[in-house]
Amino acid sequence: MNRDYYETLEINRNATDADIKKAYRRLALKFHPCKNSEAGSSDRFFQLGEAYDVLSDPRKKATYDKFGEEGLKGGIPVEFTGGGAWSSKYTYHGNPDKTFRQFFGGDNPFADFYTIESALQFSSLVVGIEKTQDSPIERDLPLSLDDLFHGCIKKIKISRRVMNEDEQTSSIKDKILTIEVKPGWTEGTRIVFTKEGDQGPNCIPADIVFIVREKPHHVFTRQLNDLVFKAKISLEMALTGFSVDVETLDGKLLTIPINDIVHQSYKKVLSGEGMPLPQDPTQRGSLILTFDIDFPKKLSAESKQLIKQALNLKYLQY
Repeated sequence: MNRDYYETLEINRNATDADIKKAYRRLALKFHPCKNSEAGSSDRFFQLGEAYDVLSDPRKKATYDKFGEEGLKGGIPVEFTGGGAWSSKYTYHGNPDKTFRQFFGGDNPFADFYTIESALQFSSLVVGIEKTQDSPIERDLPLSLDDLFHGCIKKIKISRRVMNEDEQTSSIKDKILTIEVKPGWTEGTRIVFTKEGDQGPNCIPADIVFIVREKPHHVFTRQLNDLVFKAKISLEMALTGFSVDVETLDGKLLTIPINDIVHQSYKKVLSGEGMPLPQDPTQRGSLILTFDIDFPKKLSAESKQLIKQALNLKYLQY
């Protein structure tokens, strides 16, 4: 099917060289795949590149104007080949990005600012078009409490699109990202790998962001830099005293005596036995002991009387 290069650039056949450049600038920026993800934009961008490649060259343009696309691509009659006419069969190189870069004078045409005419207004509107970066790609990084206490190394394999040496085609390649988990990191800590997302022509790859998600622990509950240990005790223990054995995350066995009368809101705090502080891992938060008292569901009359006597005796001694 014959193409109308003038119609492609939205200009008439009397357009000057300046008009051709102005039209290509406006439409190429509008339909560039890095700026326009609508269906058909890539095909439109390709057509714009070919139309500009022809109409910006005086010999190609003269041949096209007189003989059309068929004469341009199929060759013109011999009797018309004199006087410097375009006699070779024209074939577009098929790389609209190359045309685009040649027009804007570099590999990074979106780095500068250009004037783009609004297609909906008679006057022009100056807007800043910069090379933009894709939105960050966020992934969870599940870590155990032991990982966050001691620190560790995590290696994660990603697959991403990488530009080939010709800077036009791409391929999928694997890469290993290494995360050095620091002691004391907290839920929500973000680890950013700058520009490790998919690569593309004239686009800035997205950052890959891993977000720490803390796995539940079977013994401790974390509260910021503190660790909470809940011990289940009987009413007898709550009233008469006892000791609690706690194995810490660094392998120590702590035997903690409890000589107070324990109630439901009672807490025992041991400073320096909690999580490392992120800003200074040599410092530690606290280990907090809480208690779940197992009250008897019922008591015999004799047991009640004995408790009353014991409590009265205690108050008299007190």
